[in-house]
Amino acid sequence: MGLMWKNASGQVTVEAMVTLPVVIAVAVITVNALVLLGECAAFDRLARDAVRAQATAPAYGESTASCAARVEGELAARFDAAYESVSVRTEGRSPGYMRFVARLEFRPNLFGRPFSGSAFGVQLAPIAHETALTVDPYKPGAIL
Repeated sequence: MGLMWKNASGQVTVEAMVTLPVVIAVAVITVNALVLLGECAAFDRLARDAVRAQATAPAYGESTASCAARVEGELAARFDAAYESVSVRTEGRSPGYMRFVARLEFRPNLFGRPFSGSAFGVQLAPIAHETALTVDPYKPGAIL
């Protein structure tokens, strides 16, 4: 009986050292997924609010590009983390309607700290999330 315990000493330490990197990798992936989901939900709401506030009633002679720039500036102020970037573009729709497409790019990070962007020699591309809202910039309050 005493011989069996003597041969098994250190086994738990070896098993812990083997599983620890896997546990850390799962934790990093889980935290990144949860942060991404939270940021996407906030981005959807804030992007639509920014379009409604900035683009539904442009000033006389103001272009849709300048409206898109104001929307982008408002979103960039909220999503200013090192692992996020925001862009807004416009697309013409049927006569008089403009579609504002806001894009959030999320790069994986290590619990909020910068990450090189590669894992095991594989370059990780940023995850992109887009939301769109079509408005009539000449009739305030007309949202499609």
